[in-house]
This record gives sequence, C-alpha cells and structure tokens, in this order.
Amino acid sequence: MTTESRGPPEGLPAEVFRAFFESLEQPAALCDLELRPLACNPAFMRFCFEHGATVAQMMEALAGTKVPDEGASCDVEVTLPEGSAVVVGLARRGAAVSVVGRREPELMRGQLVMVEQALLEQARTEGVLLDLGRSVAEAGSEEELVAAVARGVKELFPGRSFCIRIIDARTGGLTSLYAEGRLREGSREPLVLKRSAVDKLHLSLERLPEGRVVVAPRVPLLFESSTAGVSAPLVASGQLYGVINLEYPSTLTEEVDVSHDDRVLVQLANQVAVAVKNAKLIDELTFVRKYLEELLEKANALIVVVNRDKKVVVFNQAISRLTGFSKEEVLGRDASWLVPEDERLRLGSVAAAALRGEPVPNFELRLRTRTGEARVSFATSSALTSQGEVEGVMAIGQDVTVVTQLEQRVIQAEKLASMGQLAASVAHEINNPMTAVVTYADVLLQRAMMAGTAAAADAEKLKKILESGHRILRFTRDLTSYARPAKERPEPVQLNALLDTAVGYCEHVVAQARVSVERDYGELPMLSGVKANLLQVFVNLITNACHAMQGGGQVSLRTRREGREVVVWVKDTGSGISPEHLSRIFEPFFTTKTEGKGTGLGLSIVQRIVEKHGGQLSVESELGRGTLFTLRFPLAD
Repeated sequence: MTTESRGPPEGLPAEVFRAFFESLEQPAALCDLELRPLACNPAFMRFCFEHGATVAQMMEALAGTKVPDEGASCDVEVTLPEGSAVVVGLARRGAAVSVVGRREPELMRGQLVMVEQALLEQARTEGVLLDLGRSVAEAGSEEELVAAVARGVKELFPGRSFCIRIIDARTGGLTSLYAEGRLREGSREPLVLKRSAVDKLHLSLERLPEGRVVVAPRVPLLFESSTAGVSAPLVASGQLYGVINLEYPSTLTEEVDVSHDDRVLVQLANQVAVAVKNAKLIDELTFVRKYLEELLEKANALIVVVNRDKKVVVFNQAISRLTGFSKEEVLGRDASWLVPEDERLRLGSVAAAALRGEPVPNFELRLRTRTGEARVSFATSSALTSQGEVEGVMAIGQDVTVVTQLEQRVIQAEKLASMGQLAASVAHEINNPMTAVVTYADVLLQRAMMAGTAAAADAEKLKKILESGHRILRFTRDLTSYARPAKERPEPVQLNALLDTAVGYCEHVVAQARVSVERDYGELPMLSGVKANLLQVFVNLITNACHAMQGGGQVSLRTRREGREVVVWVKDTGSGISPEHLSRIFEPFFTTKTEGKGTGLGLSIVQRIVEKHGGQLSVESELGRGTLFTLRFPLAD
C-alpha cells in the first residue's frame, strides 16, 4: 500500500494540513526530488527509532535511490547502518516525493500479493505449456508443429521477437524457420549456441554438424532493433534438432524479467525438442514406407505377397503386366486363383512351408494370364512380426516362359543325344533287315498255308517269325515316339507300368552292360503327372545305372506308398560316385563321362522334371558299392 503526499488541498490552511499530516498513524515523510527531507510526522520518527536509526540516517541510506517517474510509485529496500533492512514506499507528485515506512503486516500483504501474482503467472504458463503439448502431439507434419510452437511462444512472451529454427539432426541443414520480427542479414544460419547451454545439456561437440552449428560464449542478436535476448537449444536424446531465440525489441514498454523468460523458454524447448524428434522419426518412417512401397511396386521383378490366410496383399506392376490382371482384380483373392487348377497342389505345399518359416529358394509354376498361361520362377521368404511370428509370405520371381521353351529344346536334344548311337543302329541294323524278314516271312506263310496240312507246322513257325518281327518294328516306332516333344499336360499315370516301359526302352543298354533288372513294386495309386517326362526320368536313371556297371551288375527298381507320397528307388551296384563329384551331379553340363559320351544335362533335367511334379530327388553313393536315387512324388488330395 502506498501513501501519497499531494500537498494541502486548495483553500485548506497550511496549519490544518500540517496537523493532519502529523496525526497520520502511518510513518510518512516529504522529500524533494533529491530525497532531502522537507517534513516528517512523529510516526516516521518512531519508525526510524524502532529500526535503530535516526531520521537523518534513514535519509542518508535513501540517498542515491532512483526517484519514481511522475505519478508512479515503488517499494525500496533500505539497508541501515547496523545491517538491518526496512522497506519504504516512494511516490512522486510534482516536485515532492513521499516516503512511507512499511510495517510487517503491510510487508506480508505485499509479499502475498507478489506470491499470488507469481502463482497466477505460473498457472498461466503451465496452462499454455499443457495446451502446447497437446498441439504438438496432434501435429501431422513438421510445418504444423512449428506453427503450434509459434502460437505458444506468442502467448507466453507477448511483445517479444522470436525465431524458431528446426534442423536435420545428422546434417545440420535448416528444414523449417519461423520468425516474428525483422531478421538481420545473414542471421538464419549458422545456428549459434551458448557454451553454457551446450555444457548443461551435455551436447557432444563432435556430433554437432561442422559449419552449420557454432558454439560461442554469447549468442548474437538475430533481429534488428533488439536490445537483449535469450535462447534455448532443442535437444532430445543427445541430438540437436534446432533452437528458439527470444529477443526484446527497443519498442517494448513493459518491464520484463529476463531470468523468468529464460526459465520458461527452457521448459518450452525441452517439450518441443521431444515433439520435433518424434515428428522427424514419423517423417522418416513415412518416407521409408513410401519408398519401400514404391520400390516393390516399380521393381523390375515379379512380386507377390500373401498373408497368413493366403490372401494376396501385394501385386506389383511387373506381375500385373505379365498376367494382364490389374491390382484391383487380384488384391484380396486367394493366391490359388493365380494358378491353373493342376498347379494348386504344388502352390499349396510351397505356401505351407513358407508360412512355417521354411525358405523355398527356387520353384517354378504356371501362372494364369488373361490370354493363357506364363511360366515363372519364384523364391519365397517369410514376413515376420516384431515377435518373430510369420505373418505372410513374399514371393519374388521372374518370367521364365522363354527359358522354359529353350529348356524343352535342350531336353529334346538330350533325348536325341542319349539315343544317337542307338537310333543309327536301329535304323540300319533293325529296320531294313526286319522289313525284309517280315516281308519274306509273310510270303512263305502264304505258300505254307496254300500247301495244306503238309506244311502246317511250318506255317505256325512263320506266324511266330512275323509276330516277333512286328514286335521289333513296334519297338522302333516307340523309340521314335519317345523322341517327339511331349505335351506338358498332366494325366493319371501308373508308375509301376511306366517303370516297365522304361526298362523296355533300355533293353539294348541292359544287354550291352550285361546287367540284370530286379523289380520290387508295391501297390500304388494313380499319380498325376506328364507321362512322357516321367518316362524320360526313369530311362535316364536306368541308362546311367547301366553305364556305371559295364562289367555286369544289378539294377533294382522298388516302389512304395508312404503316407501322402509315392516313393521310387533306383539302385545300382556300380562303381559309385566320388564325394567331390556327388554335390555337383545335378549341375547343368557337369559330367564324369569321357568326352563325346555325355552332355552333362541328363541329371539336371531329371531333377527339374521331378521338381516340376512337386517332388524331391536325392542321391546316396559310395565308391565301389553303387548308387541309390530316391524320388518322392506328392499325391493329389
């Protein structure tokens, strides 16, 4: 509370005013503008005495105190000679200054008012910071975040100039800038941090981007006509994300508490730094996600992703171009829709393995297209959750339609190559002589039949000769049929009968190698497969077995059903395969035969045919004790 001395009211005698002044209970004195005493009441004298000082000593202690402006008032703490301190109120009216001593209750009331004001200001600050926290949390981009921070700074520090700069934590490059006020030339970059703030926040100088961030004892002013300022770096997890500068323009009239502003600005910067870090992470994750999506979509490879329910969730442009089906037509469909019906069993087994977390490095299948079919080669990998559980399967592949056509030609060439010597022998040694045999036998039979009962025994013998001759000619025709390209359309196949046919094709090789064939067939259901291709598999394996037993031996053919599989074993008692060669026998063009005896494609083609039927081919061998090939084919449901 301030007591003001206004002088005697107009028309009031000086004696009356003096009597009133001296009767005041408050300690009061009147001084000139130099704080020299003009008058004081008895209460003021007692006030000085109570605090161990005279009026003169009180006035001497007041000497040098700044006098308030006209019409203003203030409280001043005065230190007395004995070291005690009192508070007096100064009020100026014209050329007179009133001095009023503050007693303890008045001081307490003043302090309570100050505390109340401080609490109200703190509550306002906390309210603004709380609202700011909500705003930055809801910001969808760095631009929205900076705008929210700017609104908070305006509300917390009205009338001040301020600048918000956000940088890339790795490069130090400026990514956002917001300023209220006229910036000086060249003040945008670099960022200048106060050394004491860097030390307090434990920022590593080595991690600060060189040339873009400078550490100095003082931070230069950024705005024109600023008189002072404070700044706070935006630091989260030991990384610098920017800085907020707050400055006081020369036009600011209100009295400011710089230390209070500094404390509040640091609070705000700590809150904003975390929000900026999160916004940067979200932006980075969004960019990476979009980049990966674009990469999958535009990749020059066939990419399909299915979830645990085997529904297609990714179908990129490359496979869309190949099949002619748009993404909208395929997404959400079952993956089996993409393949012909006879391929669904293989696709199902591959998908089941991948969903169990087993990688399938390479498999081929036919895909449906709008105009027909295409053959593709895929490799799969499992998509895992953060807990390591399989949530889907990604298949990446390429169109091998042309490659497959070339492979068919290679297969055909391999067939002809493996039978080249036989074909020449059949053509010259069998066809021509047997044609003559059959022709003359038929003539002799006709004569014998005309001769009557006398030549009946000869006629029977001639019939057997004709029958055997025709059998040999049919055999040559079968060989010709085997050499023709096969149509890749599955059909029901009886493997036991197919093995017998393969043995028949290899009779010349078996006889030449002087080996015997042992058959041990189990009862088998019909198998869905390409008959000609499967026949080629067994002919190739039996031929290889005979080549490994040139001095005689035995080929064992055994079949059994095991659960949902049909198993075929082809075993020989030949020379065996050395360990260094065993791991390479399925490589294309790898052969241990002498030059001119083999192309090295036989077993590679055999393996490919078995895998195309959804089967598996394995081999065991021991030098000097023979080789065992095991073929496993899945049965259709």
